[in-house]
Order: sequence, then structure tokens, then C-alpha cells
Amino acid sequence: MKKAVHFGAGNIGRGFVGLLLHEGGYEVVFSDVADALVDAINAVDSYTVHEAGPGGVDHVVTGFRAVNSKTDPDAVADEVASADVVTTAVGPTVLRFVAPTIVEGLRRRSPDAAPLQVMACENAIGATDTLRAEVEKAAGADAGDLLSRAVFANTAVDRIVPGQPADGGVDVTVEPYFEWAIETGAFDGALPTIPGAHFVDDLAPYIERKLFTVNTGHAATAYFGARAGIERISDALDDPEIAARVSAALEETSAVLVAQHGLDPADLADYRATILERFRNPALVDTVQRVGRQPLRKISRNERFIGPAAMAAERGLSTTALVGAVTAALEFDESDDEQAVELQQLLRTEDAAAFTTRTTGLAPEHPLFPAIHDAVVSRQTALRA
Repeated sequence: MKKAVHFGAGNIGRGFVGLLLHEGGYEVVFSDVADALVDAINAVDSYTVHEAGPGGVDHVVTGFRAVNSKTDPDAVADEVASADVVTTAVGPTVLRFVAPTIVEGLRRRSPDAAPLQVMACENAIGATDTLRAEVEKAAGADAGDLLSRAVFANTAVDRIVPGQPADGGVDVTVEPYFEWAIETGAFDGALPTIPGAHFVDDLAPYIERKLFTVNTGHAATAYFGARAGIERISDALDDPEIAARVSAALEETSAVLVAQHGLDPADLADYRATILERFRNPALVDTVQRVGRQPLRKISRNERFIGPAAMAAERGLSTTALVGAVTAALEFDESDDEQAVELQQLLRTEDAAAFTTRTTGLAPEHPLFPAIHDAVVSRQTALRA
């Protein structure tokens, strides 16, 4: 039986990546650092992925186990050594902690084995490239030999997985819709078996379309909703003013996608409508607090707001609505989110120019800088009032 090792046994790992790997005929070995989660996975022989919303069905997942990478990294390396596929859903900033275990697995892998197929399934552009660079760094002098035992393919993944009930066990509730695009070039024709995934020659249009529409729209809804004191994402989009603001931001990102990739405006309009309808799904109990978490990451240079807004500004396109979303993000003040706390502290202690450069990566001479700088000044003025 084929085997896949998946780093990150959380809701996305079980409810999306792990499910599709299971349906592709892989035994799935989850690797995670959360003791209770690993124990809970190993205590059951199946779990159910519930699709909430129109057309949703239940999927029963079997043929899996979990290994604790915090207490037994050696066992995870052994699993990687004999795996066919390695995937991740840990967050882009955690990839550097996964890399050493992959390196050790490649070190133990037979040079005669088929190349390990590695895909980082993260909400970031070029996440697998990032993981490969971290693997190369961790491998040191052995990088050339060890990297020859693996292939690395970038992917674009999309499925809304809301926060789960505390008593839900390892079952996961997800939306029915999903997309998993995988670049083909790395595989030399030997593609992994992932039902429902589609393989493309050029991933850039897919990943930027997803990041600049789904992620931009989701986070914008969260920040505008939080500003209005609304709890649920679906309720936020029932507010006509919020819906108009989110739609305007996505119209600006679509203009960038047309200019950058030549995508069809009519197709993008349909895609935007589909995305907003997904966010309105009342069966997905998702909160603005969950979707808005980690605001510092979300306003960074290559992320969902500054990324497309910078591209738009460089082309002389409108950025008004995207800057409005960043302005709302600057107001996100959640005591339970470390980045939100840090964001508000930085706004109180740094001057506007230094803050803008630090958090967004924009140089003062960039055409987007003045508008973001003005938004920062506005937030700082409100905090000092």
C-alpha cells in the first residue's frame, strides 16, 4: 500500500489533505506535536469528514495513524524514509521546523527508491519552494545527495474548515467545495494519486487567484465584521455595507489578476460570486475572530492585502478598497491572539513610517506606501484619543 506522511494533524490536515490522500489509496501517517491530538487519532480506527452546506456528504476516513514529532522525531523520520508522499498543513512559518525531520528521512531513504514527492499545502505563494530551501539549509553539505531523493511541487489549496466544537473528537466539519491545484513539472510524469486534484503546468495564476480572492475576501470580511461587532462570517456578509466593501476589494484584486496573468474578467466575476456565496454558508459556523487571527502575517508584503495592492499600485490601478481592508485590519484587537496584541502594541510605540515598513515590507518610495502610511496614522491617532 502507498504511504503518505502529513505534517499537521489539525482540522485542515484531517478534513482536507488527509481525506484526499486516503481517497487516493494512501495509508496516511499524521505527524503532530500536540500530545492530546496524536493520542486521540490513535484511539480511533476511523473518523468522519462532514461536509456542511448544499450538496454536502459525509466521508469516512480509515487507514491512518499518528506519530508525535515532538517526543519521537526518530519515528517520524523512519516514516518519511519509506513514504511515497509528504505533505504539510502547518502554516508557512512552521515549515523550517518540519525540514530537519524530512532531511533525516531522506538520509535514511534508499537511493534506489522512487523520489519522495513533497508538497506544502499552505496559504502562501511558493510554500513548497520555501520548504525545499529549508530542507537544503538543514541538509548542509549533504544537500545535493539528499535532494536527489525527492521532488518538490508547489500547490494551491482551497477549502474552508471552520473552528470545530470542543467535543467533536477527531471528526471534522468542512464546506463541500475544495480545490487542490498541483504543478506538474517536478514529477516527470509520475504524478501522485489525489482524486479531485488538478495538475497544471503553471501554478502562479491559480495560487494568486486563490490567495487574492479567497484569502483576501475571507480576511476582509473578518476585519470589517470585527469592526462592526459582528461574530460570524456569514452574518458579516449579511451587512450590505460590509458586503459592498469586500466586493470592492475583490474587484481590485481581480483587476490585478487580469493585468498579471491575462485571466478572463467574466470568469473572475463568476469566481468572486462563488467565493462570496461560500462565505455566506450558514452551515459553517465560522467567526471573525478565527479568520482574522494573525493580522501581522496577513498585512505582510506578500500576503493577501499588501501583495495585490502593491501590484495594483505599481500598475496605476485602484487600491482604495484594499487599503480600506488594511485599515480595518489595523483595528483588529483580540486579547486571545498574540499577533493582534503585538499589532496594537507596535501601533502605540512606533512612529508611522517605521511601523509601515516593518509590518508591510513597503519601502517609503513604493507607490502604495503613502496610502498605508496614512491608514497607520489614522489608527494611531484614534488610539491616542
